[in-house]
This record gives sequence, C-alpha cells and structure tokens, in this order.
Amino acid sequence: MADALAAARPRVVAALAAHFRDLDLAEDAFAAACEAALREPTPIRDPAAWTYVTARRRALDARRKAEREERAIASQPEAETMGDVITFPEPIPDERLRLLFICCHPALAVEARIALALRTICGVSVPRIARAFLVAEPTMYQRITRAKAKIGAAKILFETPPPGEWAGRLGAVLETLETALGIAYRNASGAGDTAGLAPEVERLAEFLAELMPEEAEAFGLLAVVSVIRSRENARLDGDGAMVPLSQQDIAKWDAVRIEAGRRALDRATALRTPGPMQVLAAIHLTHAMRVHDRPTDWRAILRLYDALLAMRPTPVIAINRAVALSRAYSSEDGLAALDELDADRLADFLPFHAARADLLARAGRGEQARAAYDAALALEPEAAEARFLSAQRDALGA
Repeated sequence: MADALAAARPRVVAALAAHFRDLDLAEDAFAAACEAALREPTPIRDPAAWTYVTARRRALDARRKAEREERAIASQPEAETMGDVITFPEPIPDERLRLLFICCHPALAVEARIALALRTICGVSVPRIARAFLVAEPTMYQRITRAKAKIGAAKILFETPPPGEWAGRLGAVLETLETALGIAYRNASGAGDTAGLAPEVERLAEFLAELMPEEAEAFGLLAVVSVIRSRENARLDGDGAMVPLSQQDIAKWDAVRIEAGRRALDRATALRTPGPMQVLAAIHLTHAMRVHDRPTDWRAILRLYDALLAMRPTPVIAINRAVALSRAYSSEDGLAALDELDADRLADFLPFHAARADLLARAGRGEQARAAYDAALALEPEAAEARFLSAQRDALGA
C-alpha cells in the first residue's frame, strides 16, 4: 500500500493543487489521506482514486475550519458514493504538466522553480533534492517554502500559461524532468520513494514533446529518457548490487526503447536548434552502440562532454567528463581533471567520491582509492550502489 500511495502522489497532489490553488493545502490533505488509507481495515481497490477523494474532503474541511472562501466551498459537490472513488478523473494526468509549468513561473528563481516542481509534482523528498543541488537540507526547505510563498504573494494563476509563454518556462521544465530522472537513476533498484518516478518522467516527456512539436530540446529530453530507461533491466546483478553502465549485459537492454530514443534525437536535430538535452542524448546513444557489437567510442563521448560542459558548466557534467577522459586516455588524466574541481563544494557529493575512487583504483593507487570509497559510503548511497561500492573497495584487498 505504501508504494501504491507513493506512486499516486504526483497525480493526486497536482489535481488537488490545481483545484484548490494552494500547494500547501494539497500536500497536507494528501498526507492526511495517506494516513487514513494505511488505517483502512479492508483492501483499497484503487489507492489513487481513494486518496484523491479522501484528500479532497480533508482539504474542504480544512478550508471550512479556517473560514476561508466559504461561499466557494459551499458550492463544491461532496463525493459521497463509491462511484466517485472508482471513477478517478482522467484529466488529472494533464494536471501534472500544467502544474509543472506553474511551478516553473519566471517570477521564481531558477533553482527554486526546479526544486518546487520536484517536490510538488514529482514527489521527490527534500533530502534527495538537496543532494541533487549540492546544498544542505535546511537550505532546500527554505527555498521551497519561499517559492510557495512567492506563488501566493505574486498571485500566480493556477492555469496553463498561454502558448506565447511556454518557451520562457521550457528550460526549467526540462531541467526539472532531467533532474527527476537523475534522482530515479541513482536508485538502481527502483524501489522506495522513487518507485514510479522514471515512468512518470517518461510520460511527461512524451506529453511535452506532443505539446511542443517545434521545440528540439523537448525531443532531446525524450531521447535521453528513452535510452536511459532502456537499461533498467541490466542495472542490478543477482545480489542486488548496482551494475555500472560499462559492465552491463547488453542482452538485457531494450532495443525498442533505444530505437525510440534515436528517432526522438533525429526529430530534434531536424529542427536545427542545438541544445544540451540533444548533446546528452547523443552521449547516451553513443554508449548504446554496444548493442551493435561496436566498442564504446570514448573519444567521441569526450568530445560530446566538452560541448555539453561549454553549454552547462556544472560539477556533475565536469565529473562525467573526467570519467570519459580517463577512458579515452588514462586514469591519471581523469584524476587531474577531477583535481581541478572545487573539492570543498563537492565534499558531500557522492558521485564525486565514487568517480575518484574508481579512477584511483584503475591508476593502481589502492590506499587512496580505499579512502575515496569510504568517503562515498559515508554519504549513505542507495542500497544497490552501496553494495557495489563496498564490493569495489573490498576487491582492493587489505
């Protein structure tokens, strides 16, 4: 039941927020509905529908108690029969994309837009969002709280913006979905509070590409999502440990999804508007050439990362570029690139320590590699990644 409720969260919260025009009320009502669902003595046939109807009732009660919008509330029809529970409103999936555009309003700071959208629409926990942005949890809580307050203070409408405003919000929308996919990808098992996140990102990416067929980056994102999801069945070994991309069994890759990603990238490049999503898609498709019995072209991947880093100079891309550099040339070259990064800022960033540990091990610097693996494990990775990192550290010997 807990997993079903977590999967239902994005749909229900988005629908409630769009209906009541209040993000806090939507989240509080959903939380109360979940508590009620977990106390139900009999199985709930449709957890999403049940929580929507229950949360809607709780939200209406909360507004009545606060004596706000009494006339509007009095006109709201109550859901009184099981028919209301069973016929969960189908327009709700579209509410998520609508709310995503609202959260990405230009009145909000870019990182605040993305963080708010991740929390509200995608249901990502604040600790996970904080790690993705390399900030402390209290800082991220403050950003999300301020963003919600700004939406209320600026009286931002809970309506899909007119088409003329879509382009101005598209970048933040794309980055939100890309970040959500990255968070889901970190959890190789696909269990826990990120369960269902990758399929939801894919659904929204498909809808976004349909909504904006002249936006190359929308198709670039769709290509990235398709290729990344093509590898899901190869990401765990028999012991539940994460399997890195370079070691995955390509027989477990989904060739249909890879082809869908290639078509999406072709559609993007035909629009002749280059962007970072398309470059990232090209990187993933270069890795995917292994399905055609072709070795990984690390020098091509390095060139693509050079281009991506110029477009988006972030620590994550710089780390991935360093790994590509190590495979194209030498581990020492990769380590030199990592040494150029701000180690203090990345002290709590697990991928930095994991990449450094791997390159140190490949360079034969066992003691330093062990220390780097310990640093990565101290940052509490997901269970599958922890198993992998522990095995790599143990393989170094005493």
